[in-house]
Amino acid sequence: MNTPTSAFNRRILLKSGAAAAASLCLPRWFVEETAAQAAPEVPKSPSDRPGILLVGCGGMGEADARLASKFGDVLAVCDVDRNRADEKAEKLKADARYSDFRKAINHRGIDVVVNGTPDHWHTLVNLHALRAGKDVYSEKPLTLTIDEGKKLVAAARETGRILQTGSQQRSSPRFRLACELVRNGRLGKLVHILTTLPSGPIEGPFAIKPVPPELDWNFWLGQAPLVDYVPQRCHLTFRFWHEYSGGTITDWGAHHNDIAQWANGTERSGPITVEGKVLSQPIPGGYTTPAWYEVQYTYANGVTQTCKNVRSENFYGAPVGEVKASDERNGVRFEGTDGWLFVNREKIVASRPEILEQELPANAERLYVSNDHMGNFFECVRSRKPPVCEPEIGHRSVSVCHLGAIALRTGRKLNWDPAREEFVNDSDANGYLAREMRKPWSYDAV
Repeated sequence: MNTPTSAFNRRILLKSGAAAAASLCLPRWFVEETAAQAAPEVPKSPSDRPGILLVGCGGMGEADARLASKFGDVLAVCDVDRNRADEKAEKLKADARYSDFRKAINHRGIDVVVNGTPDHWHTLVNLHALRAGKDVYSEKPLTLTIDEGKKLVAAARETGRILQTGSQQRSSPRFRLACELVRNGRLGKLVHILTTLPSGPIEGPFAIKPVPPELDWNFWLGQAPLVDYVPQRCHLTFRFWHEYSGGTITDWGAHHNDIAQWANGTERSGPITVEGKVLSQPIPGGYTTPAWYEVQYTYANGVTQTCKNVRSENFYGAPVGEVKASDERNGVRFEGTDGWLFVNREKIVASRPEILEQELPANAERLYVSNDHMGNFFECVRSRKPPVCEPEIGHRSVSVCHLGAIALRTGRKLNWDPAREEFVNDSDANGYLAREMRKPWSYDAV
């Protein structure tokens, strides 16, 4: 399942170059180069440690807060599930716990907000924190809709606050190397990108249950429509309902499509056409996002992209049927006129050894160096420089996912204008760029 990538282990890097290269599936020259890069500075004085608020106390929220606690102090936690807030406050040694993020953000000493809420809450929490003068580390996908992303990018510019999107693969040397090799023509001309994602569950129908006494269900729903409580709508499996997320295409897709954008040089733009095909149908009364699908994109530079599910793995990492050696794996494959390269969180491999083993020349295009995603965020909090996954990049990456989800829902080929951020002469498709927000949880509320 989707867990945060650990910070790059410098102790491993400082071993013999050959041993480190083998253990990390990286070429020796790149291992040695990365070992020489500066690690994020850990505050030496208590006065240099920002105060941190965690909003959203699920598994990812706790994991993010633990990473953040290396660089600051967790002073307060907030969750609409009282049991979760109590549990994480104790684990993280936070002095205060809240159920309303607006009150929590005003807690004395808060400088940084770590946002681990479900997807449909990301934007409103982030907007409120930015406007309150806080810097924000936000889980991905950055937004629920493309309209939200446009508003969030504008707010970050207006307030001058730092916002890091939790697309931590940008801080993996393995993914950065893949993007640098592609952008420097190591594969020849880039022709096609394949992003493969886990499939989602096909389950249901689910029974209505009494709301647990510790959960403020109305607050949890927020901008989403008011519905009866169904346990499968909440916590981990929220992402398989259109009301709160987009399924695996906006979950794992936010990671791998981000890398596709980075390597293609379109991280501040996007595709010009998108077409999707749903390959499985949900069970009435069950999860509503498609479990199996295939999406095709075309970019203005001629590159095409396919985003599809891995045949051998579902969202939870369990095998699906017989696993064959030829099956794709969860990751990103780049195909060029002179070879291919595949990268995921475990390995990087190429069609020819020299694609990886030949060092990049001194005049090669090099990308933003971050070997610790949370560390990069706090470094930028101090320096005020943009982080490796600043708001526009996070917005454009998840926009690719949102476009795919819209294509799946419309069932036809769509033409997209990445400059205007709207579909071309298609009012029906443009109707999916925003969602009706249930009062009082509109943009005006924050």
